[in-house]
Amino acid sequence: MRHRSLLILTAVMTTGALTLTACGSRDDNKSSDKNTTVIIGVDAPLTGSLSALGQGIKNSVDLAAKTANKNKEVPGVTFKIQELDDQAVPATGHQNAVKLVANKDVLGVVGPLNSGVSQSMQSDFAKAHLTQVSPANTNPALSQGDNWGSGDLKRPFDTYFRTATTDVIQGRFAAQYYYNDAKKRKVYVVDDKQTYGAGLAAIFSKEFERLGGKVVGTDHVTVKETDFSSTADKVKNSGADSVYFGGQYPEGGLLSDQIKKAGAKIPAMGGDGIYDPAFISASGVANDGDLATSVGYPVEQLDTAKKFIADYSAGGYKDPYAAYGGYSYDAAWSIIQAVKSVVADNDGKLPDDARAKITAAMAKVSFDGVTGKVAFDQYGDTTNKQLTVYEVKGGEWVSVKSETFKD
Repeated sequence: MRHRSLLILTAVMTTGALTLTACGSRDDNKSSDKNTTVIIGVDAPLTGSLSALGQGIKNSVDLAAKTANKNKEVPGVTFKIQELDDQAVPATGHQNAVKLVANKDVLGVVGPLNSGVSQSMQSDFAKAHLTQVSPANTNPALSQGDNWGSGDLKRPFDTYFRTATTDVIQGRFAAQYYYNDAKKRKVYVVDDKQTYGAGLAAIFSKEFERLGGKVVGTDHVTVKETDFSSTADKVKNSGADSVYFGGQYPEGGLLSDQIKKAGAKIPAMGGDGIYDPAFISASGVANDGDLATSVGYPVEQLDTAKKFIADYSAGGYKDPYAAYGGYSYDAAWSIIQAVKSVVADNDGKLPDDARAKITAAMAKVSFDGVTGKVAFDQYGDTTNKQLTVYEVKGGEWVSVKSETFKD
């Protein structure tokens, strides 16, 4: 998403082959046996309306850490996680970022879920040379700058990376499906006024009109409100044959429900922010035919994800890995690979300037992950541009089209 994190280094005195220090006070002339614990932190909404996604992110990072330990991925290093709850609130995310930066043992961050939360964290991380990898942010400005829409692409922060593709891809992909596959011509566009939702809706609208479709009306809803009857009436009276919603599933599910109750028997479509079972359960009437796009291919259909799925099930996690589990695992694994590279390049030891070195190593990370090939371009964006359209059928999300986006 969007939206829609953290590596704490703690020296633990146990037997090991790696000589490290948490804050750069290592005496290279002395030899001692130390095993280093590297904690991969997770910043995500672990409580509140988006906790279903946040818990999946946290658990998947935890699984990556445990897998690295089992495989002895980095000799002398034990990985653990520490989770922080941002409640999908930018101010809370910023507070978390300040805490992480203040702790010089923190070497990297996984998260957050929401693009708006990420905006509040990026600057602090960049000033501290602290790597951030989001499994879910999709707003293009985070990696390509505020003027990305005019083609003036400038990476604001070299510490920012993501394993999810951007809304430039997702919004256009959705518009092309609506116009070319679903044969929709008159769409009513609604957004939740948030960074993710408004940006996605704008990209969708531009592409839909470029294809020849017409945006017959626009409106906005407010996050955490539940009465969208006025918007539903506008949709009905507009003569639209479809709705596009930029936002999250709590509002999206209720909006779809109220549009149908108003008498507009037309599908609603949204991005990965609504791709969750809670979107379906929020509706009091059947919403079969509603659509959502999400980054990547369905994890369950990927040969590369079979082990992840089996290991997650065996891990006994209470919550499902949800929409971003695979991308969270890959985000954590990219940090693990960067740590591995930095340690290997420094004679088996973590250097004093580990934060900066890990950021530099991230740009060169490349491996076959849960979601496919994991690598980053010059903006820190994933090179994986696979997406999927899902449709509600029989009260469940079912994939109907997956492909790699091409301009």
